[in-house]
Amino acid sequence: MADVLADLQSKGIFKRILFGGTGDLPQFKDGTKLYFHYRTTKCDDEKTLLDDSRKHSKPMELIVGKKFKLEVWETCLVTMRQKEVAEFGVTTAHAASYPLVAKSLRDIFEKNGAHSNTPKHCCGMMAMSEEGVGYPDLNELMKTPQPLMFTLELLKVENPGEYEKESWVMTEDEKLKAIPNLKEEGNAYYKQKQYTEAAEKYGEALGMLEQLVLKEKPGEKEWDELEDKKTPFLLNFAQCKLLLNEFYPVIEHTTTVLARDPDNVKALFRRAKAHVGAWNPKDAKIDFERVMELDDTLTAAVQKELKSLAEKEHQKDMEDKQKLKKLFDYMSYMDFV
Repeated sequence: MADVLADLQSKGIFKRILFGGTGDLPQFKDGTKLYFHYRTTKCDDEKTLLDDSRKHSKPMELIVGKKFKLEVWETCLVTMRQKEVAEFGVTTAHAASYPLVAKSLRDIFEKNGAHSNTPKHCCGMMAMSEEGVGYPDLNELMKTPQPLMFTLELLKVENPGEYEKESWVMTEDEKLKAIPNLKEEGNAYYKQKQYTEAAEKYGEALGMLEQLVLKEKPGEKEWDELEDKKTPFLLNFAQCKLLLNEFYPVIEHTTTVLARDPDNVKALFRRAKAHVGAWNPKDAKIDFERVMELDDTLTAAVQKELKSLAEKEHQKDMEDKQKLKKLFDYMSYMDFV
């Protein structure tokens, strides 16, 4: 332990153990997942509090070797045992990126609320504007960098293979292997009429495909193959949202399919029904008529939908006329008075 402390001090990090933790020091191989709480204070006499992760419902997570944006946290955590609590005083150089990382974490927590999912990592450093980062205390740190004190509690350590990897941690091969499994899981949820859960699985697969597509050059074979793989997930996701009466995501995702495959009957039919739900009757009719042109076996089903749409339009016209009549009656009354 003396060697560890000496090594930290040589890097400008000063550690004081508050609770020794349990077990031996883990090996912390690359890919090890760490769950921890952090408390950040200034090194002034008042020990001014900046952030405390215990205000949120879940702890922070960090993957060793994945270049977390605040590198000093990983440097500190890999000197700790499970359940250990320790204070780490760090020099200005180590604390320089803290305002940007803290802004990202605060934004996520404040946007999603106390019951949101814990942010898994910080993607990129936000550009600094003349107005600062939006938090007065962090703006002050950016203008006047200073040493900080981190109180860290290492809650749990999971070795590689002991936890389900998230997409941002996976290699390309791991993502390609995971995508068919996600489809099967989504299909299973769909059969059980658990449409929200099914949509989440299809959406997760789409996220992985998007990540893979970004690494390819548009128009090349690999790019085309990945774009084609997205189609069934887009259609399945749209069908789930349609059954949940969430019409705008249906329109968005089916339109994405049709941009690549203008004659995709499933996309046209689902978008038409979503247009009805979002009350875009003109667009719905265009899509329904195109479906009949492309697949005459669906003529009866489409005509049924068009009949239902016509009845809804008639009902809405009657309601609008009634509203206008009430308005005119009121205006006549006011004129009389």
